Amino acid sequence: MTHHPFDHAMQLLPGATAHSFAGATSPDYWNMVGPFGGYTAALAVQAVMQHPALLGEPVALTVNYAGATTQGPFTVTATPARTNRSTQHWVIALSQTNAAGEPEVAMTATVMTALRRDTWHTNDMPMPVVTPVNAAAKDHRDGAPVWLDRYDMRFVHGSIPQEFDGREASSLTQLWMRDEPPRPLDFVSLTAMADVFYPRVWLRRAKRVAAGTVSMTTYFHASQAQMTDVGTGYLLGQAQAQAFRHGFFDQTAQLWSGAGTLLATSTQLVYYKE
Repeated sequence: MTHHPFDHAMQLLPGATAHSFAGATSPDYWNMVGPFGGYTAALAVQAVMQHPALLGEPVALTVNYAGATTQGPFTVTATPARTNRSTQHWVIALSQTNAAGEPEVAMTATVMTALRRDTWHTNDMPMPVVTPVNAAAKDHRDGAPVWLDRYDMRFVHGSIPQEFDGREASSLTQLWMRDEPPRPLDFVSLTAMADVFYPRVWLRRAKRVAAGTVSMTTYFHASQAQMTDVGTGYLLGQAQAQAFRHGFFDQTAQLWSGAGTLLATSTQLVYYKE
């Protein structure tokens, strides 16, 4: 039995129907009005990884946040829509019972898994040269949402503004990160860490506005064996926006191992309000 907060938060039990799992939100990963978005995305991957029909390892994930996930129990369904010789396609949904006693969808997702083959490979986007992790200070903010305590974050560029004074800046953030307390890396925890970046609009404008991810896609470039090599080591994460317009902005992100292996890339669309 594990006692790590992340594993406890990811616990899913067999549900009442085929392809369903039962779980409950964790206070350890609570954000301002609901769970941390990376936590919800990780539940989609966790359901696939626990499914007895799983083929291979996760390669791609797309999550759409249809509504707020509230505190309490939920049901996750993970259905294998099609299984080919080396790939498998999944449809996932997370639902909760609303005030009227009816099931209401809070998250939908698709996952593609595959049997990986050993082929020619390279990093066309090398890890940037940054301050080493042992020279970067751990970030801590009094009064911050509790989920931030579940990660050891060490910013080397683009930390959360000390003052929201409207002074515009680049939207680029680079930081070292790992689970707190340290935990061996796997696909589920990597999914969550791809979403640790705070809203780019806060950094770009130094203005704290309401913002929330509405859609996120993550590509897994590493195998479980490569993540096993990472162990409990730090990852270097980088995120930057490309456009802010009509109440939405995007964010691209990359996560490398300390040895420079590009483990995952991610793109998300974020709603923001003046």
